[in-house]
Amino acid sequence: MKPSLIPASDSELELQSVDSRPTKSLFTSIDLSNGTQDHPSSPSSSKLAQHGDDDDRPLLDTTGRDSPQDGAGFGSAVFNLATSIIGAGIMALPATMKVLGLVLGFLAILIMGFISEVSVELLVVFSTRIKAWSYGEAVQGACGPVARKISEICIIVNNAGILIVYLIIMGEVLSGSDTGDHEGFLNQIAGHKGWWSHRSLVILLILIIVLAPLCFLKRIDSLRFSSALSVLLAILFVVLSTGIAFVKLVMGDLAMPRLLPDSSSVIDLLVVIPIMTNAFICHFNVHPIYYELKDRTPSAMNKVGRASTLLCIIVYSLTAISGYLLFGDSTASDVLTNFDKDLGMRYSSMLNAIIRVGYVLHIMLVFPVIHYSLRQTVELLLFPDEAESQSRFFGITLVQLTLIYVGSAFIPNIWVAFQFTGATTGLSLGFIFPALVGIRWIKHLDIDFGNKKIILIGCWAMLIMAVSVSIIGISGNVLNLVKGFHN
Repeated sequence: MKPSLIPASDSELELQSVDSRPTKSLFTSIDLSNGTQDHPSSPSSSKLAQHGDDDDRPLLDTTGRDSPQDGAGFGSAVFNLATSIIGAGIMALPATMKVLGLVLGFLAILIMGFISEVSVELLVVFSTRIKAWSYGEAVQGACGPVARKISEICIIVNNAGILIVYLIIMGEVLSGSDTGDHEGFLNQIAGHKGWWSHRSLVILLILIIVLAPLCFLKRIDSLRFSSALSVLLAILFVVLSTGIAFVKLVMGDLAMPRLLPDSSSVIDLLVVIPIMTNAFICHFNVHPIYYELKDRTPSAMNKVGRASTLLCIIVYSLTAISGYLLFGDSTASDVLTNFDKDLGMRYSSMLNAIIRVGYVLHIMLVFPVIHYSLRQTVELLLFPDEAESQSRFFGITLVQLTLIYVGSAFIPNIWVAFQFTGATTGLSLGFIFPALVGIRWIKHLDIDFGNKKIILIGCWAMLIMAVSVSIIGISGNVLNLVKGFHN
């Protein structure tokens, strides 16, 4: 039955169920019908009710669980959130810059970073108001249980698709592409291709030796060091690509880049817009990162979000600009493939190897962070009223890793499907659902009418933008499929 959301007082909102059945949370047993949590080591209580100021009110009541000193620090949270943002999509940004031009491309990165950060802060503020313990619960508070299920399915489809693509990229970089267009790094080192460099075997070994140990960690804060290394590897790529572009600029080998979009290819414009709007999607990991944040408050999480967004804007901008400057109109949809060829300068082979292997290591370390919210969402969807279980935790993790491996090893090409999910599930998670949450709950914020109106207009604009971009992206992908079919 659909829950009824009513304000309990001027400073507190309660999620109440018509049939009075409690809604469970993955992190602990919590009854959202009265705002209290039951824990064997502490009496039922609600810390949230003790705070009158939204800005100082913690999103989650963790009585009896993690003490403040056990929480994640600011740097740890920034690295985990930034790692959730920076993934395989970074390699598609130079191609979007090629289509949009330097000026519009740079402005698009700035604008999408700002809008994405606003949507994250909306999610945090309104999750505080309704005591949402997960992304799905925040959506349920605004749109009901059916919308919650849809949002959780979106997370599963989005994250599973991303992880499969990650494994495919790892296999292609290390073992070479099935089409033979790109020689694998292992084959280049050995000088020939052998059974030991088969893509399925390489992916399996990576999964067992590197990814599985990280994916079986129960706290996202436990990934702080791997996340920090992942961000450093992304920065390494930026430094190398920018350095190479600067050297070639000094040598006079760079052509004049396009500053504005090329209107000759409307289809390309339609396809790249969803890529840019999806560049900052990290919303599925906001709640677990906030949950483990030391001295958690909305203002503290907003600082984490802003620092992560600023870091990603810098990384994205330098990557997109340097990649486009280096390869110009020859920039591939995945710029990593451009680093498989001679750069026309000294130490070209060594630089290409460092960039390609560094990128593979980067997505290896991004993998467990994306997997974390995937596992959490699957457990919430399948076992919403069950207490935490160690055996179920390991079972879900093992099954997920197995299915992801099967998808990467035996599905030859899922890029088309991935483009469609990016234009649907990614936009839904990053903008559509947060906008709906804001529209539903803006009237309950203790701010003046003028500010409420501005936020409400912003939420509607975000919703309209996301739906429009989704339609544009789907249309562009359909036109691409039709064009490829006729060719």
